[in-house]
Amino acid sequence: MAEKRLPFSHSEFSALLEKIPTPFYLYDGDGIRDNVRKIYSAFSWAPSFKNYFAVKALPNVHILRLLSSLGLGADASSLPELLLARDAGIAPEDTVFTSNDTADEEFRAAINMGVILNLDDESHIDRVIETSHAFPSRICFRYNPGPERTGNAIIGNPVEAKYGVTRDQIVRCYERARALGSTKFGLHTMVASNELNVDYITETARMVFTLVKRIWDEAGIRISFVDLGGGVGIPYRPEDKEFDFNALSDSIHKLYDEIIVSSSLSPLKITFEMGRSITGPYGYLVSRVRHVSHKYKDYVGLDASMADLMRPALYGAYHHITVLGKENAMCDHMYDVTGSLCENNDKFAIDRMLPEIERGDVLVIHDAGAHSHSMGFNYNAKLRHAEYLKLDGRIYKIRRDETYSDYVSTMLSEMEEI
Repeated sequence: MAEKRLPFSHSEFSALLEKIPTPFYLYDGDGIRDNVRKIYSAFSWAPSFKNYFAVKALPNVHILRLLSSLGLGADASSLPELLLARDAGIAPEDTVFTSNDTADEEFRAAINMGVILNLDDESHIDRVIETSHAFPSRICFRYNPGPERTGNAIIGNPVEAKYGVTRDQIVRCYERARALGSTKFGLHTMVASNELNVDYITETARMVFTLVKRIWDEAGIRISFVDLGGGVGIPYRPEDKEFDFNALSDSIHKLYDEIIVSSSLSPLKITFEMGRSITGPYGYLVSRVRHVSHKYKDYVGLDASMADLMRPALYGAYHHITVLGKENAMCDHMYDVTGSLCENNDKFAIDRMLPEIERGDVLVIHDAGAHSHSMGFNYNAKLRHAEYLKLDGRIYKIRRDETYSDYVSTMLSEMEEI
């Protein structure tokens, strides 16, 4: 069972709330740092182990700088994410560009920046050549196993996914890349999302290691690094069990010896692109109750909305909620916890058992450190809210509140005829 901790005591939170207006995001940098060190320690046996942090999970340059200082690279899916990684000081050789339906200018920029290009489709080989008039010496391909694997409930069935090169295409892609001058090769896959089952990730490693051997046997091409993707989950619900990285490391180590070492294909660099499991449990959306309404149901209305955190409305995702000062009170009242958008699905929780709530109470929404602020939007002209980082006993503002001027900054003062 996962304990839902807060980064502050009630008195510390109260002092913070006197300085900072709600709603806001708060990240526990100390917790993130300890978590990264734990994961890297588990994989200390793996040659040149690295995690390329999925920038989309928490695209803030200050977070990326913290992660870079801990030895993490970056996994980017767009040009702005590449630029964020660059501005955070992450080296090109520690940055992977994994995109799909990619614009020509993004291919061109990635080539010019010298990052690791991870191609999603065989046709992208031609697009890179045509747009950049060159092909990188270091290249990676994303593999889609199709019917070889069944995806989990979140990411879906691989055979229906738009991502990746098929089993029949994969060896040919490496052969074409070699003919174009590539000399260093990587292999990537991503077949899970928020997966808490160690065995599922282990089987992904088995699949990838087996494919490394197949590529060597059929084409004589040696893969120098594998990216086992992200997909490692976090315990959103208190009853969920935390993911066991030591168990995963042990099982992958055995497969590495069994498949890679025995085939004389070692050393093989092992990498991941985890985002959620790096920062997810260490982010909090802090919001104040505006209204408590009694209609056909009882509603708690917050000053945050799904424009701040859309996962519950989009996926039906569960996020645990703590009511500050009532942590030990009986959860004997059932509420829908809502925001102020003109959308009926603007809800953080439905039929949630909580202590009795009053106007002015402060609610802390847990596990909002990944795919939360980054998925925000401006419907109803709602403005994006600030982000703060707790690190070494201090609180830092790392993103200010959005203003109306920010919101209208791309609108022209006068219409322009084209």
